[in-house]
Amino acid sequence: MLDQVIHLVKDHYRLANKNFELAILDQPIKVINGEVFLQVMGSVQEEIASKMRPDLLGLLRKLTGATQLSISVEHKEELQDDRPKLYTNSDKLRYLRDKHPALAELQRKFGLDVDF
Repeated sequence: MLDQVIHLVKDHYRLANKNFELAILDQPIKVINGEVFLQVMGSVQEEIASKMRPDLLGLLRKLTGATQLSISVEHKEELQDDRPKLYTNSDKLRYLRDKHPALAELQRKFGLDVDF
């Protein structure tokens, strides 16, 4: 039933300009035995999900007609990226030269410089 009304729920929050709540609703949502699990990343989203829970619960009950419905917040860990952060143009060029050695030859041949 949630799949049938989720677009209405998102429209409700979109019309109210509640973009943080929309970001939470865009995460995967699981429903197990009448319990809706919202997946959040970080303490900020967790706090927003806790605040939106009563409004969301009332909205879902109204749209679906389900009386035995509850909402839980599930903390999802962010994936750690082991790649180095490329902040400057020189860092980006160095990374690309390591990945594609022919780029160094092109840079030398055409006299290309990233710090112009």
